[in-house]
Amino acid sequence: MFWLQRLNPANEFKEYFELAHAVSPALKDEVFRLRHRVFCDELGFEQAMLDGRERDEFDDQSRHLLLRSVKTGQCVGCVRLVMAHPDRPALPLPFEKLYAAVDGLGEQNPARLARASIAEISRLTLAREFRRKRRGDGKAEIAKDKPVGAAHPTYPYMHLGLYLGAIALAEQLGICKLFLLTEPRLLVHFRRLGLPVHQIGPPIEHRGLRVLSTADVVDPNNQLPKAAPAVGASVSADGVGSLPDGAVIRDAAGKRYRIQGGKPVPLQ
Repeated sequence: MFWLQRLNPANEFKEYFELAHAVSPALKDEVFRLRHRVFCDELGFEQAMLDGRERDEFDDQSRHLLLRSVKTGQCVGCVRLVMAHPDRPALPLPFEKLYAAVDGLGEQNPARLARASIAEISRLTLAREFRRKRRGDGKAEIAKDKPVGAAHPTYPYMHLGLYLGAIALAEQLGICKLFLLTEPRLLVHFRRLGLPVHQIGPPIEHRGLRVLSTADVVDPNNQLPKAAPAVGASVSADGVGSLPDGAVIRDAAGKRYRIQGGKPVPLQ
């Protein structure tokens, strides 16, 4: 975590990126188009669609976050928070479908939790130029090196910012427990950053080996890496995007804001 200690995370993150809550049809369209480029055109995980948009049955019950380059305006990343279906809460979340026949989740089994209190962080996506190739194969993984320059930063805070944005959004929505299905190497990387994610259950095969992790959303301050609280403050205070007026949020220092005109206003 030495690079986190050397850099000013909030300034570095805000210099390159802005995070928006993709509520409008136009912003959602950017999310779906980026997902199509990554999951359909580049990785071949999903079937290519004629309209160039990757969507599934969970998108209507999800909140979406969009990561944009400040310098170019390009959509460079996105993630979604999948919540229980409002009309049919017993319907499984994506990870529940995959783990339906798997034992070993124990006390973390979502069947033991109130449906309105859980959500899944899903479709964590980065544009090709912000991923790097693994040694020995042609597939790409999420970049995790230091920036190599302002023109083309291979930036370690991109997936961190998306993840923290999802946590901040979950806290605002009253979610208590988050689930995340990732490659093992990404889980290891999150742990190195200090994120309190914990593997539950055995690994499964799903487009490669995947592990299921969980994190509590009790106090957002406790969800943030101790070495990088300013990244969380930047995401939760400045990256609120299209949150409705009147919504109250907190930054990593515990300071409270009310959304007015799409912007956070400090509360006295």
